[in-house]
Amino acid sequence: MSKTDHPHTHQTHAAIIKRLKRAEGHLRSIVAMIENERACVDIAQQLHAVEKAVCQAKRTLIQDHIDHCLEDSVGALGRGERVPLDEFKQITKYL
Repeated sequence: MSKTDHPHTHQTHAAIIKRLKRAEGHLRSIVAMIENERACVDIAQQLHAVEKAVCQAKRTLIQDHIDHCLEDSVGALGRGERVPLDEFKQITKYL
């Protein structure tokens, strides 16, 4: 773990894992589609679906972090700690 990582779980983590595992399965099927020389339109459609699933997982994770960790960050700033603000700035670049 890096110095900004700390173990924590949010309610959305289970849903994010489920979404990513589903995307993982779709990605494996896309590889098979390419190997089986399926139509490019079909492959592109499936790639688009995987891309959307991953983007939604990322968006949910970041939103959850902002919703639940920002309060802790603001409190830490009141104590003069800079790390939470730096972490917040770092995660927002992935929006």
